[in-house]
Amino acid sequence: MVVSALVFSSAGLFTKGVNAGAWDVIFWRSVFGVVIMGAYIIARGRWATEFTNMGKPGWAVTLVGASGMVAFIPAFKLTSIANVSLIYAVTPLIAALIAWGWLDVKATKPIIIGAIVAFLGVLVIVSGSLGGIELSGDLLALWMAIALAIMMVIYQRYPDTPAAGPAVLSLLISLPFALGFGDPFHVSNWEIMILAGFGVVFAIGAVTLGEGAKRLPAAETALLSILEAPFAPVFAWIVLSELPSGLTIIGGLIILAGVVGSQLYSIRKSAE
Repeated sequence: MVVSALVFSSAGLFTKGVNAGAWDVIFWRSVFGVVIMGAYIIARGRWATEFTNMGKPGWAVTLVGASGMVAFIPAFKLTSIANVSLIYAVTPLIAALIAWGWLDVKATKPIIIGAIVAFLGVLVIVSGSLGGIELSGDLLALWMAIALAIMMVIYQRYPDTPAAGPAVLSLLISLPFALGFGDPFHVSNWEIMILAGFGVVFAIGAVTLGEGAKRLPAAETALLSILEAPFAPVFAWIVLSELPSGLTIIGGLIILAGVVGSQLYSIRKSAE
């Protein structure tokens, strides 16, 4: 889970580190991601299992995942890496609220309080983007968080749903849209090489996330997954000299307080 968080925290660096447009990034990231993940599925001998046993839950994950991935890359282009990563950190609490409403999984008082606190943090971050193009990026990041939360709940409700197969199909679905709206074949060879690295990173992150989630309780999985939130802004500062605004820092601290506090409570209760 730590490896997954570290790997995914580099997504903003790949996206902002090239001049290619968002759709071009989506295209090449998807191409190389499909190749790497397809090779992983074949190497594990799980081709039939990953694609024939998907069922309706697998297709739901595919479609929701595709919409989230398509939102994720433009979010980085439109707003700061810190904004995206910190808004993304509310995913575990959104998942808990969706599970409460859909699966009738009891949401504890600390989870509800944590969700309220985290969303207040999101509002603080978004308030700093009002009236500017950054607002669109913030909203796209929020949709990515909601999409991932929906996927988490689907896997919770249907635990036998494969992970790698829907991820590959999500990438494939995005390809024709990226080709139609972007101009990927006019991207320089050097940037294509960088985006090839992005595809490899995406595959590693997806695989380690899936494998880690199988071995840890849900609360610990959620807590470790948000390590991306503090890592991403630090990497953006070191590599791109991108400093978060004051409101982003304040909102981020509020979000992390709500998410970390609620998840630590869940871990303590499960240990009793």
